[in-house]
Amino acid sequence: MAKDQQNKQDKPEKKAPPAGQGGGKPKGAPKGGGGHEPRTDAPEDLGPKTPPRLRVKYQTEVREAMAKEFGTGNPMALPRLEKIVLNVNMGRHLEGAKIPPQVKDTVIETLRTVSGQKPVVVKAKKSVSNFKVREGVDSSAMVTIRRERMWHFLDRLINLATPRIKDFRGLNDKAFDKDGNYAMGLTEQGVFPEIDMAKAVFTHGMNINFVFSNSTPAKSRFLLEQLGMPFRKPEKR
Repeated sequence: MAKDQQNKQDKPEKKAPPAGQGGGKPKGAPKGGGGHEPRTDAPEDLGPKTPPRLRVKYQTEVREAMAKEFGTGNPMALPRLEKIVLNVNMGRHLEGAKIPPQVKDTVIETLRTVSGQKPVVVKAKKSVSNFKVREGVDSSAMVTIRRERMWHFLDRLINLATPRIKDFRGLNDKAFDKDGNYAMGLTEQGVFPEIDMAKAVFTHGMNINFVFSNSTPAKSRFLLEQLGMPFRKPEKR
């Protein structure tokens, strides 16, 4: 026993290697083999995204105002803006059985820039001789936007595009259908500030359709007015 105790005292104590040396891993090193250095090409965190301004206004102010105006106690029964559909007709530029490439590219680029999505080209379902439309030929381009892109587009349309319309006196307030959906038209794509008319081959307009759920014409108009849609005001006599 005395010899064993003496041998233990003679042996030097082993010290743990410092972090990052020997077999140990530095504190906070990623799990896995090798102790590789952390990646430096990770995307930069730009912070939380800013929610669409009009969507916040709808959720915090417009819904409450609509509930009081129409006496609706159930929030799920209130009208909601589901989607916005943009459509540009290209049939009038038809040459034979094809649309000129520069016309088609201009329309698609306009819709892509305005909506932030890639539009789809719609083919004619039937031939109409009065409009020079042939079945199976490209007739229009359209794009459907929902959720955040829809709210951002509506904000730009109300506050940036409509004030740039020439001789603008307000939007037609009679263009609602029985389900409360609203349709309007623009005669020139240049009202959107993101469109560079210097690069445009030709001038074209577009049809804009607002699709609602749980709505009527009166409710849809009230909702759009609360969001800032500039409807035409009746002239005073």
